[in-house]
Amino acid sequence: MTKSFSLRVGKFAGIDVFIHWTFWIIIGWIFLLHFRSGNGVEAGIRGIVFVLVLFLCVVLHEFGHALTARRYGIKTRDITLYPIGGVASLEGMPDKPAQELAVAAAGPLVNLVIALILGVFLAATGQFSESFTATLADESSAIPFVWGVFAANILLFVFNLLPAFPMDGGRILRAVLSFKLTKVRATQIAAGIGQSLAILFVFLGFFFNFWLVFIGLFVYLGAGREAAFEKTKSLLSGLTVRDAIMHNFTALSPEDELGRAVDALLDSQEIHFLICEAEEPVGVLSRDEIIRGLSEVGRAAPIASFMNREVTIVTPDTGLEEVLLKIGTRKQQLAVVRDGPSILGLIDGENIQERILVNEALKNRGTRGTQQS
Repeated sequence: MTKSFSLRVGKFAGIDVFIHWTFWIIIGWIFLLHFRSGNGVEAGIRGIVFVLVLFLCVVLHEFGHALTARRYGIKTRDITLYPIGGVASLEGMPDKPAQELAVAAAGPLVNLVIALILGVFLAATGQFSESFTATLADESSAIPFVWGVFAANILLFVFNLLPAFPMDGGRILRAVLSFKLTKVRATQIAAGIGQSLAILFVFLGFFFNFWLVFIGLFVYLGAGREAAFEKTKSLLSGLTVRDAIMHNFTALSPEDELGRAVDALLDSQEIHFLICEAEEPVGVLSRDEIIRGLSEVGRAAPIASFMNREVTIVTPDTGLEEVLLKIGTRKQQLAVVRDGPSILGLIDGENIQERILVNEALKNRGTRGTQQS
């Protein structure tokens, strides 16, 4: 598995770990910060080592989420490190509040365990009280490396418990609220609190630490997305692929020229095309891929050179919520509907949204009819 602009550092417990290119910004910034303070190259290298150890703790934090989610049958696509922290790309969150609570709490608990282990070591070696005193006196040169990692994990534990949805504390809040409220209502409340805290982060960031501005923006946008997604999931409850399938579609061959795909694009409302070989789906071609192929090669280029070879297969009885998750997590917009060997049709995100609009219109009409009667 690869990700654009990210360096894959390995696979652990079956989960790919990536470092996003922006992560190296903080590495360079830390080195320059120490170097320009007059402490020289050696201090800059120590600062980099500290950041790398700290982000190792962040990776362990994310594995806490991932491995706990695995217990409930939820897979993790990958873990990616960014300057503001790590992100474990889970394929979903448990629907049961107790399970979501466990997954959300697992990450901060990893940091707490790391801090406890380091705290015991510092106490056993007689460094705890001295390090604490040096910290209060702001004598950075007298603070041991281990104490810095200990304090950072305490900070990570506390910061991640802030109820700023979609951060861990916000997810814990939603899980607790979900014991009494619907998932949608619990998400709306948690998202509202999260966005309020995000605005506070941005405001404080301009005065104290500019990283809070980035964290605030991440929290604000993330809370809005999660609230909208949860509402969409609730609207799709009980609906299956059978309710939104496209029976009429154009099938192309990998050997066809892009020109044929262009003609099909201009002659219909379709923007995604199924690529078949011997009546078997072997890929998907989107409008964006067609345009890219035209600009790079021209109409004579074979479709096989530009199609996406990942194909999502669903059945007529697959829930629309599950389909939306599948095509979203795989960065696709199209799924193939099969019943045994037969291809019954296609389904994409636009179809699902149209199904939602139709259902909402029917629901509103039913509500008005009840009020009139």
